[in-house]
Amino acid sequence: MKRFLPFLIVTAVALITFGSGYALYRSKQVAPGATSGVAGGIHVRGKANAAVTIEEFGDFQCPPCGTMSGVLHKLGEQYGSRLRLIFHHFPLAVHAHAGEAAIAAEAAHEQGKFWEMHDVLYKEQALWSKAPDVPALFNGYASSIGLDMERFKSDLLKPEVAARIDADQKLGTSRGVTSTPTLFVNNSVLPVAETNPTGVQKAIEAALNPPPKK
Repeated sequence: MKRFLPFLIVTAVALITFGSGYALYRSKQVAPGATSGVAGGIHVRGKANAAVTIEEFGDFQCPPCGTMSGVLHKLGEQYGSRLRLIFHHFPLAVHAHAGEAAIAAEAAHEQGKFWEMHDVLYKEQALWSKAPDVPALFNGYASSIGLDMERFKSDLLKPEVAARIDADQKLGTSRGVTSTPTLFVNNSVLPVAETNPTGVQKAIEAALNPPPKK
């Protein structure tokens, strides 16, 4: 036994070193959809190196959010690779079906189609927000964007799906979000009075063309 003791010690040290190194490596990895900068999330449209990042905290049953969705879509087309959009959930308690809609969008994310569900939920907002059978409509939307329906129904019940929404809300609360839509442009909150098509575009232009330093 004594003859093998040095070998066992060397092996143990090697394993500990490897484990520590691997843990350090994992700790430095960036989660999918996140960036090494201040603004990150898993629901992203646009390139990570875009000059301007807009983060939205939104509620699928909020009418102004529905309007803002169209505004941001057009701005994304207008500015192309210069603009990146990130969506965070912030369903408000005042909206009876906002939480269900967020879960439906996250279940669609499980199949890589968050944005497709995001778009159809806002497009059809006026219909489902007042419907007596919301789950049936959400199932219809899921089918219309090509989701595996059995998997979608199963994913609606996953704890991690609800946890992602809860994490977004906690993030929003930590950043002072109390209403929707709330927008951050390059990590600076856009005042409520400027959260309109003109105000958002002005904020983008200001971020793209900052005043020269004196």
